[in-house]
Amino acid sequence: MLVIATAAVTAISCGTKNENKEEATEKEAPKVLVLYYSQTSNTKAVATEIATKLNADIEEIVAVNPYDGDFQATIDRCIVEREQGTVTEIKPLEADIANYDVIFIGYPVWFGTYAPPVATFLANTDLSGKKIVPFCTFGSGGLESSVKDMAEKQPKAEILKGYGVRAARLDAMPKEIDNFLKASGFLEGEYVKLDEFPEQHNVSEEETAIFNAAVDGYTMLHAEAKTVASRNIPNGVEYLFTAVDLPREDNPDMPVREIKVYVTVENGAAPVFTNVVR
Repeated sequence: MLVIATAAVTAISCGTKNENKEEATEKEAPKVLVLYYSQTSNTKAVATEIATKLNADIEEIVAVNPYDGDFQATIDRCIVEREQGTVTEIKPLEADIANYDVIFIGYPVWFGTYAPPVATFLANTDLSGKKIVPFCTFGSGGLESSVKDMAEKQPKAEILKGYGVRAARLDAMPKEIDNFLKASGFLEGEYVKLDEFPEQHNVSEEETAIFNAAVDGYTMLHAEAKTVASRNIPNGVEYLFTAVDLPREDNPDMPVREIKVYVTVENGAAPVFTNVVR
């Protein structure tokens, strides 16, 4: 009877420890919120993909006076607001930011940084101690510059590596998001880890042709490739060009500057640029 009683106590004790361990694991799981602003639904598509894969809460940042015009109308309005120092008013969030450990913040890139409604949110919200994962959509680039601005605005938050995608490449987003979330540790599973780019060299005629084909037709990018490095990716090759950004017809006074342009050439496909770092 003593042996049976001891075994029973041991079983109960082990069971209690296992239950406590499971409860502790559940408590330690970070609470995730996907927060985004989207004008054309491109950023919304990325936000929805992330929230679905992580089974996370999701909410949209809504401007009181929506940016509902076309591209040029939005640009014109933003120029006036920037000149006048106008602050974009946003509607109150339903989510309590204090309840979340990790916050994915999504936005379209306007004028090289996050759109005004997100600027208002960051200016009025204390994200100290939170882990922040930026994600964005853009015409040519802006992830790096917008993340830098976010880090300056929220110095006490931990800004993690972000994700950005050109609106013209939105079809590639689901696969890239899956790889990004796994590489960042938010999802379990195998992911593609690319080699570092080797040292750059002067572009050859063939590499120049690849660069020109990738940027051809994009009116906001008038550049000349100077040096390049390449690495293998699944089903193709990725190039990192260093180029000179030249003045455009619509902006002849634009200063000449050095930029980085990422170009992907998948097997059997035409070259396409994926990101510009200015």
